[in-house]
Amino acid sequence: MDDERVLKVERDVDVIYIREVGREMAAEAGFGVLDQTRITTAISELARNIIVHANCGLVVIRKVQRGDKIGIEIVCKDEGPGIEDIDKALKEGYTTSGGLGIGMAGAKRLMDEFHVESVQDKGTTVVVRKWLK
Repeated sequence: MDDERVLKVERDVDVIYIREVGREMAAEAGFGVLDQTRITTAISELARNIIVHANCGLVVIRKVQRGDKIGIEIVCKDEGPGIEDIDKALKEGYTTSGGLGIGMAGAKRLMDEFHVESVQDKGTTVVVRKWLK
């Protein structure tokens, strides 16, 4: 499998496919089943957010290395309306879509690194990483 995959997300079925790609790449990188599940759950939450809030976007999944550490990085990018208040969006239970409000907060909790940038009416980019331990 490639070290990087760029995948378009615009339908629920895309989320299922992207989760599978992420699981396969995580397994190839050496992650165990529990971390594969954490990674695919984070992918699912972030990709679903793209559909709900921006209609479509991209998910990039790549193997990464920092010094001796091996990991996997997921970049979720859209050109939607942006996030008005990132701090609120990262609190569990906060929602603007009527969902459960656990998407971004849950992804943050499951991964080792989490970074979000958002500009009103320009879009949002979320970058998460998980490192092999």
